[in-house]
Amino acid sequence: MKSAACWAALACLVVPMFASYFFDDMFSTLSQIFQHPELLDLGWDSADYGFYAGGYSFLCVCGGLVVCGILLDIFGVRIIGSVFVGLMVLGAGTVYAAISAGLAPRTSLLIAYVGCMLFGLGSEIAGVAVTRSIAKWFKGRNVALAMGLQLAIARLGTAAAFVLSPVLVHAAADGRYPLSETSRPALVGLGLLMAGAILWAVFVAMDARFDRAAGIALKRSEVKEEDKFKFSDLLKLFRNPRFIMISLLCVFFYCCIISFKKFGTAILIPRFGMELDTVKWMVTMIPFFTVIFTPLFGALVDKAGHATRWMIVGAALVLVAHLVIAFAPQGQAFWGYAGIATLGIGYSLVPSAMWPSVPKIVPEKNLGTAYSLIYWIQNMGMLLVPIFVGRIFQAARPDAPVRAEYIFIALGVTAVAIALLLFRSSRRNPSLELDAPNKKN
Repeated sequence: MKSAACWAALACLVVPMFASYFFDDMFSTLSQIFQHPELLDLGWDSADYGFYAGGYSFLCVCGGLVVCGILLDIFGVRIIGSVFVGLMVLGAGTVYAAISAGLAPRTSLLIAYVGCMLFGLGSEIAGVAVTRSIAKWFKGRNVALAMGLQLAIARLGTAAAFVLSPVLVHAAADGRYPLSETSRPALVGLGLLMAGAILWAVFVAMDARFDRAAGIALKRSEVKEEDKFKFSDLLKLFRNPRFIMISLLCVFFYCCIISFKKFGTAILIPRFGMELDTVKWMVTMIPFFTVIFTPLFGALVDKAGHATRWMIVGAALVLVAHLVIAFAPQGQAFWGYAGIATLGIGYSLVPSAMWPSVPKIVPEKNLGTAYSLIYWIQNMGMLLVPIFVGRIFQAARPDAPVRAEYIFIALGVTAVAIALLLFRSSRRNPSLELDAPNKKN
């Protein structure tokens, strides 16, 4: 397959993920308004917002990711991926309808929670389909660079949400936030997801042509027996210590960042005495740093290897960032910028090395299941952490930002410990080539 076609396919794959990240983070730089539910026509408080945010992971944790990942390996990315890209759009539409219809707060919260569950499962399986497709299209090529670019552009969706949401949402003259304002980011996100679904359809056509050109069997009956998915393969994954370590690193590392972003403004504004217009740009440094550094680190891993070392460094940087945010002098904005910049660099390092390592320890026929299991374990943390952090802020204690940071620090310490164990395992099993360069030619 020509290189130009590979990059064209990647261009189609990144748009649904950009839209997914935007919709997921549309309230992140508005999290502080939920501390004053009396000013919201929506009527949600911080605990409600934390509950809603956790809905993203509910179906994923309840087994949806595992089952759908198996279906992905059995029926392929074109069929299953299309179903779940559509589910993303359906879930986002449900959320928008719930928060714009003028329903009672409890009713709107429950309906939005259901929509967030559908969106979350769709987004995660769509993400698995995208990652699996990149591994297929860029096999033996710049796979880490391609995955890094996909992550970087997807995180631009987060950056766009961070910057645009406060611009889209304005208080009325009396200080209240009408539904027409608080629902506007969801409307924009829904439009982006629809555009992403169209480009996914373009990729499906390209992928079918890719298979025909490569002579890949289109029917399961034509697949060799040894290449068919078997449920015993699922047990093999759980018996693979490197797979378990990568899965655990994923959950603890990502919760340090993804769950933090949900409450970033609520933490940073009181810690460093800054206004929302300034803090939104501070938080936006996280995805902007990843846009710059993730492809660079991905190219470095492709060429030089040493993936497990980069995972250790990235996890350590995220831990340092949360220590700075928690314990730096109160009201000094410099330390806020320093902490967020460090967080952004760490956020670039670990995924650049971690995701391309999975195909080295898992057979290609099981990649959909493997990535789904990793996301399933990750979503356990993403389900619970926002709920605990939301309850901390609901108590309205003056030390709530620091108390919330204790959670992220504990997660960071655990992530570093797991990365060290993975490094030791790689040293003891050099035949796996976890630390070898990805690019073969």
